[in-house]
Amino acid sequence: MKTRAFKALNAFPGFAAVGVALLLFLYLPLAVIIGYSFNSNNIVMIWDGFSVEWFAKVFQSEQIRQAFVNSLVIAVWSTVLVLIIAVLAAVGLVSMKRRNSAVVSGLLSAPLILPEIVLAIAILSLFAFVKVPLGIPAMIVGHAVVGLPFALMTIRSRLSEADWSQFEAAADLGANERQIFRRITLPMLVPAIVSGGMLSFIVSMDNFIMSFFTAGPGSTTLPLYIWGSLRVGLTPEINALSTLILVASVAVLLLSQLITRKKG
Repeated sequence: MKTRAFKALNAFPGFAAVGVALLLFLYLPLAVIIGYSFNSNNIVMIWDGFSVEWFAKVFQSEQIRQAFVNSLVIAVWSTVLVLIIAVLAAVGLVSMKRRNSAVVSGLLSAPLILPEIVLAIAILSLFAFVKVPLGIPAMIVGHAVVGLPFALMTIRSRLSEADWSQFEAAADLGANERQIFRRITLPMLVPAIVSGGMLSFIVSMDNFIMSFFTAGPGSTTLPLYIWGSLRVGLTPEINALSTLILVASVAVLLLSQLITRKKG
């Protein structure tokens, strides 16, 4: 049935042209950035030959190295926080009644629906109210809020596919809830935890809006560095940095998909 539907869709007049136009609209800008990151000319849009000097300058820049370290620290700790909350939430949601589970799940997944700028302003207002200083700790919390739904969906999906007979068998043999969680639930969730953690990590590394509202002195991340540099104009160095971020993001996402497909 699905195959017939796809064949009928492919036969629709102009389908191929629309598909190609959509792909060009989505990926041509990325191709331009990647291509001009290898431009030897320091004027971005004037091609003057192939060169990798801008990538070398990216690795030599002390500001970029510091921004990368900040991004890495924030991404790692926010991912740890996300995974702790996501695992506990996924296990807790399974034991809830369906109505309560739907409400709690909707609240935890709200960052996917809410405009991130609204969420960032809300986080900023909360920090101001409780007098939490802005900077890396505040950014970790903010990034964890944004990344939580990605990890939660992955972990909860894995848990929903579980064979509950093994949990019942363990309980019948005298295992308590803590032992069942440590010896059965947690090992079963490892692929989903790794995959969800990678998604949360890359979301944090690429995050700009939440970083912008919660950043403090000395907490510039790579997206913030790129934004600050763009205010004085686009440079091949920024293209090179963007290309590296893009390649790393795609690699992490592909690896996450491969891990998700494994049933453990």
